[in-house]
Amino acid sequence: MRYFFRPTGLILGALMALATTTSAQKLPAVLGDYLKLDAPVRGQVVIVEPPKEIGAYVRKVEQAAKADPEWFTSYSKSSKAGLPLPFHEKLGLTKKEYDLYNKLWDERKMNPVKNGNVVVRLEKTKKDDWMIRVSGKGVSISLLRYEEKADVVKSPNGLLTRLKDIDADPRSILGNWTGHEWKFEQEDGLGKTKENFAIGKLVGTKYGLLVYRLQSTSLAGRLLYDKSMVIRFPLAVK
Repeated sequence: MRYFFRPTGLILGALMALATTTSAQKLPAVLGDYLKLDAPVRGQVVIVEPPKEIGAYVRKVEQAAKADPEWFTSYSKSSKAGLPLPFHEKLGLTKKEYDLYNKLWDERKMNPVKNGNVVVRLEKTKKDDWMIRVSGKGVSISLLRYEEKADVVKSPNGLLTRLKDIDADPRSILGNWTGHEWKFEQEDGLGKTKENFAIGKLVGTKYGLLVYRLQSTSLAGRLLYDKSMVIRFPLAVK
C-alpha cells in the first residue's frame, strides 16, 4: 500500500535539515579524492633512498659545483626540477659514470623512517574549514586549514595559494604521482620564507602522499631553516 501526502511543516523542516547536513559534509575533491571524513588511516613518514653506491658520484658532482658555482647554479635552473641533471662534462662525471649514476637513481626506494608511524585523519573545523590531523611527527601539517571557497591553505605563516596540479615524471624523486599543491612565499628585511603543502596519490598504487616543506633563507641566500616531510598512507577512497 502506498501513501502520498503533502509533508507537514515539521517533516519538511526535518527533510531540509537533513539535506543541509548532507550538503555540509560534502568533501572538497582536492581532499576527498584521498581521504574520507573522520576516518583515520595509518600512515608512515618515508624517505627516498637510492643505493649507497650513488654517494661516490654525488660527491664528484658536489666538487664540480664548488669549482664553478655560478655555472652549476645556472645549469641547475635550466634543467627540469626534481630530475637528475642532464649529462655535461662539467658535472665532474665521465659518460660511463653518469650512466651508472642514473642506473642507481632508478633503483631508489621509498623507505619508512624509524618511529615514523602516524595516523592521518580528515576533519571539518567549527569554522567550516578542513584540516588533516596527523599524529606524532606530522604536527606541522595539522596546523594547516583548507578553505574551500578561496581554494587556499591557511598556515600560521600566511596563505598558501594553489599551484598547477602535480603530474610528476616517473624519474622524479617521489616517482610518478599526481595531486594538488599550495605555496606560500614571503620576502622581508630578514630574508625569504617558503612553505609548500601537497596531497596526492602514487600512480598505479593504493597509496596517497602528503608532502610538506618549510624553508627559510637569509637575505644573503644562506639556508637558515629547512624542514620537509613526506607521509605515505593507504588511500581511503577507491
